[in-house]
Amino acid sequence: MSSTHSGPNPGGPSSSVAVHSAGNVRKINFCQWCGGPTKHEIPDGEEKIRAICTVCDKIAYENPKMVVGCLIEHDNMVLLCKRKIQPSYGLWTLPAGYMEIGESATEGAIRETWEEACAEVEVLSPFAQLDIPLIGQTYVIFLARLKKPHFSPGPESSECRLFSLDDIPFDSLAFSSMVVTLKLYAEDVKAGQLKFHYGIINKKPGTSPSDIHAYTLDYHLQS
Repeated sequence: MSSTHSGPNPGGPSSSVAVHSAGNVRKINFCQWCGGPTKHEIPDGEEKIRAICTVCDKIAYENPKMVVGCLIEHDNMVLLCKRKIQPSYGLWTLPAGYMEIGESATEGAIRETWEEACAEVEVLSPFAQLDIPLIGQTYVIFLARLKKPHFSPGPESSECRLFSLDDIPFDSLAFSSMVVTLKLYAEDVKAGQLKFHYGIINKKPGTSPSDIHAYTLDYHLQS
């Protein structure tokens, strides 16, 4: 395994993970169990502010959401979908979405691919795990192949298309996670070896949240 430490060690006390992992607890004003009002304090034995119910004393913990998807290889090209929904309407993405309760990461990636591209795929291997602490998301992207050479836009897509590496529309991608994933994939293909990648996507200070290219890939590990 090799690593590129372009940012702080996530295990250190001053890391971006430590800064952002408290979540948006101050948005939780009412208890999800009894409906009572919440207070925002650090519970005994913990280090972060939590939303605590003033009636039943239960603590609301917010956890990151997992996004799963497929990077589909076919005839030396990759399959992308043009989004027909917000956010990022009209921009390109790998078929991906939130994992559902009761399914595995691979099952979720296969389901999302069917929903967005009407494509039946076989998952081959994990390709990337990308953490985005600022928005509380973790992306897990799998390499996959088409079981049948058929695909078409699902309800959330206006178009599905195969792109060669040189034609990937990097200026028209929907999310920074897609930019990172496809750049890593293109680099691996050109180097002649596909690797597994882990990294933390952080926004560059002072940049617009909508600028998907204004990021750093920190603590990049590959094997």
